Amino acid sequence: MMQNVHLAPETDEDDLYSGYNDYNPTYDTEELENDTGFQQAVRTSHGRRPPSKTSLMSSMGRLMTGAIQDGVTRPMTAVRAAGFTKAALRGSAFDPLGQSRGPAPPLETKNEDSPEEKIRQLEKKVNELVEESCIANSCGDLKLALEKAKDAGRKERVLVRQREQLTTPENINLDLTYSVLFNLASQYSANEMYAEALNTYQVIVKNKMFSNSGRLKVNMGNIYLKQRNYSKAIKFYRMALDQIPSVHKEMRIKIMQNIGVTFIKTGQYSDAINSFEHIMSMAPNLKAGFNLILSYFAIGDREKMKKAFQKLIAVPLEIDDDDKYISPTDDPHTNLVIEAIKNDHLRQMERERKAMAEKYIMTAAKLIAPVIETSFAVGYDWCVEVVKASQYVELANDLEINKAITYLRQKDFNQAVDTLKMFEKKDSRVKSAAATNLSFLYYLENEFAQASSYADLAVNSDRYNPSALTNKGNTVFANADYEKAAEFYKEALRNDSSCTEALYNIGLTYKKLNRLDEALECFLKLHAILRNSAQVLYQIANIHELMEDPNQAIEWLMQLISVVPTDSKALSKLGELYDSEGDKSQAFQYYYESYRYFPSNIEVIEWLGAYYIDTQFCEKAIQYFERASLIQPTQVKWQLMVASCFRRSGNYQKALDTYKDIHRKFPENVDCLRFLVRLCTDIGLKEVQEYATKLKRLEKMKEIREQRIKSGRDGSGTSRGKREGSAGSDSGQNSSASSKGERLSAKLRALPGTNEPYESSSNKEIDASYVDPLGPQIERPKTAAKKRIEEDDFADEELGDDLLPE
Repeated sequence: MMQNVHLAPETDEDDLYSGYNDYNPTYDTEELENDTGFQQAVRTSHGRRPPSKTSLMSSMGRLMTGAIQDGVTRPMTAVRAAGFTKAALRGSAFDPLGQSRGPAPPLETKNEDSPEEKIRQLEKKVNELVEESCIANSCGDLKLALEKAKDAGRKERVLVRQREQLTTPENINLDLTYSVLFNLASQYSANEMYAEALNTYQVIVKNKMFSNSGRLKVNMGNIYLKQRNYSKAIKFYRMALDQIPSVHKEMRIKIMQNIGVTFIKTGQYSDAINSFEHIMSMAPNLKAGFNLILSYFAIGDREKMKKAFQKLIAVPLEIDDDDKYISPTDDPHTNLVIEAIKNDHLRQMERERKAMAEKYIMTAAKLIAPVIETSFAVGYDWCVEVVKASQYVELANDLEINKAITYLRQKDFNQAVDTLKMFEKKDSRVKSAAATNLSFLYYLENEFAQASSYADLAVNSDRYNPSALTNKGNTVFANADYEKAAEFYKEALRNDSSCTEALYNIGLTYKKLNRLDEALECFLKLHAILRNSAQVLYQIANIHELMEDPNQAIEWLMQLISVVPTDSKALSKLGELYDSEGDKSQAFQYYYESYRYFPSNIEVIEWLGAYYIDTQFCEKAIQYFERASLIQPTQVKWQLMVASCFRRSGNYQKALDTYKDIHRKFPENVDCLRFLVRLCTDIGLKEVQEYATKLKRLEKMKEIREQRIKSGRDGSGTSRGKREGSAGSDSGQNSSASSKGERLSAKLRALPGTNEPYESSSNKEIDASYVDPLGPQIERPKTAAKKRIEEDDFADEELGDDLLPE
């Protein structure tokens, strides 16, 4: 720096600008750090002493640059050394570090009451409210998000007014205004307040001061689409498309995709096809390809469907191969890196994208396969060949399995079995899936040996397949080996704790083993998973009934009918429980509701008829017994009950006509003849002698028949044993009938002529059950109605219990 300082020579005092190239070591600042005197002067007060006159003279005897002599100031050079000022030449001390100035002045205190500071704080508060609104929306609290957005809008308007009072309108923060309005419109839309959202968007779009506000018309189009105002939605999508430059290619593609979807909703498939074809030519993606297939399917263009499917298959996934996550060496560092990235967010995104692609392809193939060729089988074969030639080779086997399932839906079980058997030599995963379905098919056909064989094959192919283990448990369950079935269900649950079929079946198994507490625990766990499952609710109620806790059973059945209010079996079961508790009015209410929804249940009809007879409303009981006679026209007891109701209500003529009609249909019915004789005698009709003669002839025939039976019993003990078994009931019931079905009154059992009348089927426990695909075995509710009906002087009748399978 000092090389530019020039000193004037002493010999020529008149030349003020001479001598600048002479060098004086006094100004050599590079040696100041080693200059002891200078350092001492800096550390002490020695450096603050006023300079002597001699100090202004150079070592060469001339004046220093800028010195004053005889009132004449010598000119300064272009460069001044640090610490040297005019004040120093006028008597101030040498202070190159500025120590004489003292400490720095304190910072100026902020005036919080100033308008500028208030505006700054208000702007900060508006930004915080916008941020809180966005956070609340992301957390799902839409109402709070809307309130914060409204508060931010109010404060932002106050801020604008204050700015306008202090500064010019050009200084208003437009970015803040835009963000507040945009957030408010978004929150209105999220809360389905579409009119308010559209108004807010209009405020933004019409303001020319907001740049790029035209693209918000996409959001307005989305709102109109939600409102099903498709014409306006298309209009705003196209307006947004016109205002977005072509450089924003991705945005334009998304808007065109929205336009295509809206055209599909309006049924304008040709326009939709144009949009999706343009997308597939510019930037192909899975959604556009799938929608293109849907459009061609809607218009029935087979060839175009094939081409669109090939385009969908060719869409690049842009994900890494699975080989990337397999370590080629034993390098520990490489293994650690692979373990770190094997399940990171990027890998999860790749899996999701691949799963989505497979879903689209599978759905498209199932959609077009039945229509692109003469038969769905040929169509599936074409789709399989196309998939095999693409990057989705593993989907070909899944398509073949879907082909088998389509055969199942068409009730073509043989073709389904043949298709699934083709996978027996495939890889383990596909083999296990095919064997699982084959096991299920044979199980439905009650071929438990074949079902068990294929279930074993499925388990051996994939030991961790919960569906295969569940099917194996079902086959063992069908053979009544409940302990072993429970083990298979437990293993299925260990492999997949969310396998609800296995959990349901293990509950049924425990119920069969009479381990009711464990069964109840299983079904309560299942109820926590499937809150509104009618099957689970029924099983819980049934277990409480078996545990002799009718109040809890009633409570769970009430929950059941809240889920399925029209289930006649559940309603009749509730009536049965209330009847057993002695609450006839509640029992009548639920039995009557069950009859309304299913008026062909003999048990319910029987109970209702008996209830009206007990309550002395025989006229109302007639309609129920007439319906029962329509359902079971060969059962004479229902028609006898109709006639009895007419007789008890005093309508003897109608009763007589009914008995005559019964006698024409069942001429050998002894009870009908007895009632005819009694009625004709009371009324005084001439036909009484005719009916009495027929009654005597039938009674004589009965005596002869009984004598033959008695002689036959005396002749052969074996034959006697067999005949006792076959004649144990008046209707020819076998001895395996349950006690409830056998509880007919003594009067009905003793009636002569047991070939036709009062036939009562055995009350077998109806286990109407079915098994969902790879799923649970369902036990349906059982109901039984028994009501004692007192006849007049002639007979005390008790209705039999006819249980019919559903």
